Amino acid sequence: MARASVIGTVVLLGAGFISSATYPQESAKVSIPNLRPTPETGWIARGPNFQLPPAGPHHVTQDSRYPYQPAGAGEARTFRVADLNNPILLPWVRDALKKQNDHILAGGAGYTRQVSCWPMGTPAFLLYPVAPIYFFQTPKEVIIITTLNQEVRHVYLNVFHSEQIKPSWYGESVGYYEGDTLVIDTLGANNQTYVDNFRTPHSDRLHTIERFKISPDGQSMEVSLRVEDPGAFTMPWNSIQHYTRSDQERPEIICAENNLNIGDLDPMPVAQRPDF
Repeated sequence: MARASVIGTVVLLGAGFISSATYPQESAKVSIPNLRPTPETGWIARGPNFQLPPAGPHHVTQDSRYPYQPAGAGEARTFRVADLNNPILLPWVRDALKKQNDHILAGGAGYTRQVSCWPMGTPAFLLYPVAPIYFFQTPKEVIIITTLNQEVRHVYLNVFHSEQIKPSWYGESVGYYEGDTLVIDTLGANNQTYVDNFRTPHSDRLHTIERFKISPDGQSMEVSLRVEDPGAFTMPWNSIQHYTRSDQERPEIICAENNLNIGDLDPMPVAQRPDF
């Protein structure tokens, strides 16, 4: 399979923020990673929170004064309380997180929106360990499916972003192979999702770059994430997620089946008109 080689260029994202973007230039033969070595191969995220990068600015983490205890670990469940001292946060984002913190500390619940069947968006797509994701690779496109509600991401290979991107839940993703790594560049996400399970909001200027790389033994995969959003964050930041390979029959998980609108859960999305 051939791809376009790429060169880095800089583009102004606003407010003095610079990002390295990639563009097709010339064709070259490369050996690409096989993200689905068997028809059953899926990948399960190791946890519902991002992991810290080796150094530098990073995602929102738990306030150390309120340890997070997920369900099923032998102790009473707690909810996420965001560390508001993270320097990446613009004031309006910090205020939104403080409101969520205050709700939880007053005895409220902090369930994720995915519990109510809302689309995860990017990059929170990486943070749902209940259901595996599956890759389908073609010469022009990579399709990524999560079995949770059968949500689909389309990654168009070796092309530019559209000049005018219509905002959507998952935005517009373009990608390329960089040796043994799949690189995905996403713009055009709407502002209805959160970047993580702390409910950290973002603006419509969100720009993410994900790098998917399988371990040498083929049993795990690391995703390096870079996030830029001058409408929500003071600086670009990085995170990591890890996946474990799972070779099992692909399950079908329909979120809305037997689900209820109760307690502090977000109301489930309801279509206002039939699809067909």
